Amino acid sequence: MVARVNTVAFQGIEVRPVDVQVQISNGLPAFHIVGLPDKAVAESRERVRAALHSLGLSLPPKRLVVNMAPADLSKEGSHFDLPIALGVLGAMGVLPKEELEEYVVLGELSLDAGIRAVSGVLPAAMHAASVNHSLICPRDCGAEAAWAGDIGILAPADLLQLINHIKGSQILSAPKVCMANDNAPTGLPDIAHVKGQETAKRALEIAAAGGHNMLMVGPPGSGKSMLASCVPGILPPLTPKEALELSMIHSIAGILPEGGLVRTRPFRSPHHSASQPALIGGGQKARPGEISLAHHGVLFLDELPEFSRATLESLRQPMESGETLVARANAHISYPSQFQLIAAMNPCRCGHLGDAERACSRAPRCAVDYQSKISGPLMDRIDIHVDVPPVSINDLQSEAGASESSETVAKRIKKAREIQRQRYESITSINSKSDSQKDKESASGFINARLNGKVLESVIQMEDNAREMLMRSVAGAKLSARGYYRILRVARTIADLRGGAEELGRSDIAEALSYRRMTLN
Repeated sequence: MVARVNTVAFQGIEVRPVDVQVQISNGLPAFHIVGLPDKAVAESRERVRAALHSLGLSLPPKRLVVNMAPADLSKEGSHFDLPIALGVLGAMGVLPKEELEEYVVLGELSLDAGIRAVSGVLPAAMHAASVNHSLICPRDCGAEAAWAGDIGILAPADLLQLINHIKGSQILSAPKVCMANDNAPTGLPDIAHVKGQETAKRALEIAAAGGHNMLMVGPPGSGKSMLASCVPGILPPLTPKEALELSMIHSIAGILPEGGLVRTRPFRSPHHSASQPALIGGGQKARPGEISLAHHGVLFLDELPEFSRATLESLRQPMESGETLVARANAHISYPSQFQLIAAMNPCRCGHLGDAERACSRAPRCAVDYQSKISGPLMDRIDIHVDVPPVSINDLQSEAGASESSETVAKRIKKAREIQRQRYESITSINSKSDSQKDKESASGFINARLNGKVLESVIQMEDNAREMLMRSVAGAKLSARGYYRILRVARTIADLRGGAEELGRSDIAEALSYRRMTLN
C-alpha cells in the first residue's frame, strides 16, 4: 500500500501542489527519493532517518521509495522533510493514512525530531485554504499561517507532539495571529530636519503621493540620501491586499518578521556593488530580488551610475510592467515588482559640476562620461528629475524643524491617495462590463504612476491654455509617447495634492514639465 501526503513546491510566489507517495516493499534495504529532488531534498532521507531514530523508531529492513509527483516538477528546499517523514510513518502503520491526506504539510526536521521553521508558509496556507485542507507547519511559522483565514492549523514544535496529536493522546492548540514589530515604526528621519532643499522636498512629496519614480542630482553632501531616508515616514500604510501580497513575497524569501503580516511599505537600499540577480532576482534557485522585496514600496539606488550598466538596464522592463520574469531553461518564474524607484547621483565623477567655488577640472568631459552610464530609455522611465544644490550657510544655521514635519506632509499624501482611490474605484465600477482584465488591473493600485494610457486619458481634462502649453513643450523637446504620458501622470498627482481638481490647470502642467528632462547637464 502507498501512503500519501500533500505538500507544495514554489515557482515564484505561485504554489504548485506536490503529492508525496511512500511505498514500502520487499527487497534489499534501501531508501530512495525520486521526482526531481534537489540536494536539500535528497538529504531528507538522512534527517528523516535520524529523527525517527530519536523517537525510538527504525526504518524497516525493506525497500522504501518516496515519489514526489508530478515527477517533472523540480523540488527544492528543506520543507519536504516533514511530509516525507509523515508518509513514512503512514506506510509503516504508525499513523492512519486517511487522516494524513487531509493536510498540506511542510517543515524541516532536526536530527532530534524537532521541526524547524521554513519559508513559504503563508502562500502554502493560502493554497491549503483554497483546496479545503488543513495545514501542518512548524510552531515558529504558526502565526504566519494563521493569516490565511479560517483553516485548521497544527503547529507542533517537534515530531513527537504531532504524532501524539494525530493519535489523540495530546491536543495542540491553534496558533494565533500576531502582528510584526514593524507595524508602527519609530525613529524614522523627519523631513523637517532636512535644511533647505524646498524644491526637492516638494518633488519628493509629489513622488510619494503618486508613486512616481524620481532622480535627485546634486553634489556630495547636499542631502540626497537624507531626503530619500525620509520617504518611509511620509508614505501611507499598506492596504490589506497590498500587505498580503508583500507578505507572501517576504515569506518566500524567508524574511517575514516574527510570523506577522508586514504592515509598512518596504524601503530597500542595496549597495551599488549588488549583482544583477541580487537586484532583479534569480540565482541558482531563482529567489526574489530587491525590486520584488520592494513591492508596493521604495527601491532607493544611491550613486546610480556606480551600478553596473547591465544591472541598471535590467530595471527597464520591471519598471514598466510591474513584474519580474526570471527565465530559466526549465521554468519561467514571475515575481510582482510594483516598486517606486528613488535614485540619487552626482552630476559628474568628482561631484562639483557647475559649482563656481569648486569647479570640476575635467568639465565637461567628466560629466559626459559619468552621465553616459545611464541610458536614455532608463531616464525616460523616471518621472521626476530634480536638482539638489549645495545647502547654503544661511540654511544650515536656520532653526531645526522650521519646515513642515513628515506627519504634516504624510497627511496631504494620504488625502491625495484617497482621492486617487475613489476616482479609480468609480471608473472600474462603471467600466466593469466593458474593460478588459488588464485595464482593471492597471487601476488596481489606485495610484497615478501605474495607470495605462486608456485609463489615464479617461481622468485627464485640461484647460485650453494648459493643453496648448503641453503640446508646445512636448513638440519642442521631442519627448516620447512615454514621456508625454508620464507628464500627465505627474500633473494629475499635483492636482490631487491641491484637492483633486478635475481639470488640470496651467500651473499643474508647468510644474510637471519642470521635472521632466532628457539630459542631466
